Amino acid sequence: MVEPPSFTITTAALCYQEVVSQLVHDFKFQASPRAGQLLVNLMLSQPPPALGNALLPVPMFPARAKERGFNQAHWLAKRLGKSTGMPVLRARCIKQMPSQRSLNRKERRRNVSDAFRMEGGIPEHVTIVDDVVTTGATGHALAAAALAQGAKRVDVWAAARTPFQKS
Repeated sequence: MVEPPSFTITTAALCYQEVVSQLVHDFKFQASPRAGQLLVNLMLSQPPPALGNALLPVPMFPARAKERGFNQAHWLAKRLGKSTGMPVLRARCIKQMPSQRSLNRKERRRNVSDAFRMEGGIPEHVTIVDDVVTTGATGHALAAAALAQGAKRVDVWAAARTPFQKS
């Protein structure tokens, strides 16, 4: 039996293939602000049907954020928040995890289970911000933490989504 996700809807402006995957890679691993700003502009061209009351970037474990030099989801959320006038919330990643990239759907869900904790109060409708959605496992885990803290609805807004693959 497949458990439904904790979030309501996912909005992603792009399909994570070819030039888009290179754009995301340049932003994420080369810290390219040009690539990041282009992703923000593309996300703003296709916003979620209901933005909610606040943006919630996917947090990174502190050691991974230090290694990478920045949290790409937080970078996107700050700029999206400025453009939309929405506040940006904070959550913490409390679990050091292997990268999701090499994991299948089941392993991804297990990897991020109970990995996130909210900081401070949370409004009724929250929109998670991430760069890429693959299986939805990260969004599910962060949405579950937001719902446990008192949110009534959680959506996901990402720059890109990988093509659907059965696994």
